[in-house]
Amino acid sequence: HCFGACGEGGDIFTFVQKREGVDFGEALRILARRAGVRLQPLSEAATQKAKNRDRLLAVLDAATVFFNKQLASPAGETARTYLIKRGVGQEISSEFRLGYAPKAWQALSTPLTAEGYTGEELVEAGLIVESEDGRLYDRFRHRLMFPICDARGRVVGFGARSLDGSDPKYLNSPQTRLFDKGSLLYGLDKAR
Repeated sequence: HCFGACGEGGDIFTFVQKREGVDFGEALRILARRAGVRLQPLSEAATQKAKNRDRLLAVLDAATVFFNKQLASPAGETARTYLIKRGVGQEISSEFRLGYAPKAWQALSTPLTAEGYTGEELVEAGLIVESEDGRLYDRFRHRLMFPICDARGRVVGFGARSLDGSDPKYLNSPQTRLFDKGSLLYGLDKAR
C-alpha cells in the first residue's frame, strides 16, 4: 500500500501489472520467470476437471437461490417462524443466504433439471439421492437450509435443520469433490 498521495494498493500481481503496464497473465509469466517457476498449460483432463468443478459450483449456487426463494414463499412460513423464535432477523438470514427446502420429493430437482442440470450432476453435488430402484429424490425436505461456503465464499454444500422434529435433527451434504465437512468451518468466508 502506498501511504503517499496516490493511495494505490494491491498484491504483487497488481504491482507488476501497473509497473510494467501488462495484464494479469503477463504479470504472472514475468513473476514466474523471476521465481524460476515453469508455467504449463492445463492438460485436457485438468481443463475438463475444472469445467466439471465449475458446473457443480453453479448447480449448488442455483440450489441456494431456489432455497432462498422458498424461504420467502408461503411454503417457508414454518422456517421463517423458527428463525424469528431463534432471534435471526431478515438481515442475518439474507447475509448467510438461508433457505428452505420444501416438503416434497422433487421440489428442487424438477426446477434444476428444467434449468439444464442433469440428474448425475445433482447427485454428484449431493443435492439428490438415487434410490435402489433408480429413482431420484431430493436429499433435503422440509428443512431450514444453511449454505456452507469455502473460504472464497462459494457454496460447496449445505447443513439442514429439521423443522418437524424428524431425525436426524441436522443433515449435512454428503462427502463430495467439493464438500468435506472436516475441512470446512461454517461462516469462515464471512469471518475472513
